[in-house]
Amino acid sequence: MLHEFIDWILVTVGAWGYTGIFILMALESTVLPVPSELVLIPAGYLAYQGKMNFLLIVLTSTVGSLAGAFVNYGFALWVGRPFLERYGRYFFVRPALLHKTDAFFLSHGAISTFTGRLIPGIRHLISLPAGLTRMSPAKFSFYTCLGAGIWSLVLTLMGYFIGGNQKLIEENLPLLTFGVVAAVGLTLAGYYLWQRRRTA
Repeated sequence: MLHEFIDWILVTVGAWGYTGIFILMALESTVLPVPSELVLIPAGYLAYQGKMNFLLIVLTSTVGSLAGAFVNYGFALWVGRPFLERYGRYFFVRPALLHKTDAFFLSHGAISTFTGRLIPGIRHLISLPAGLTRMSPAKFSFYTCLGAGIWSLVLTLMGYFIGGNQKLIEENLPLLTFGVVAAVGLTLAGYYLWQRRRTA
């Protein structure tokens, strides 16, 4: 079933073009298991072959990611927030915890949304706390696009340069993921030090 699903993604990217990239990346930004690597690396290779436009791939992917992120954001804002305010105490989510989360995202929502988009396993979930804490839609859009755009650019570049070599992809994808996560860690460390100096 997994192989059939992967084959379907590859066919969709090739046959649906930019529309397929938009739809699949929107799904990837929700809770559905659509690996962005299987969407953008083949698309990058198609760009190398001259069958697709590199910049349009990155742009379509970023906009699709934003669309999917707003699905989670809206669900958390209009469904999750009222639910937790009313029934949260039955799930160990008391008003005090909600207020602390609100305060945290008010101060650190931008960096959390940006870096969260770059971490596999977290990238599609970071929209939920943003919606729960009523993060500004404009700020949410900007930092989501910034993080999603960087992620899309990195994967599309990978497909452009080595997309035709499956072995190289298998060897380098874990290194790429580690490098991105390490960069996120350095960004967060720098942000922490900057916050400490600002409040000192």
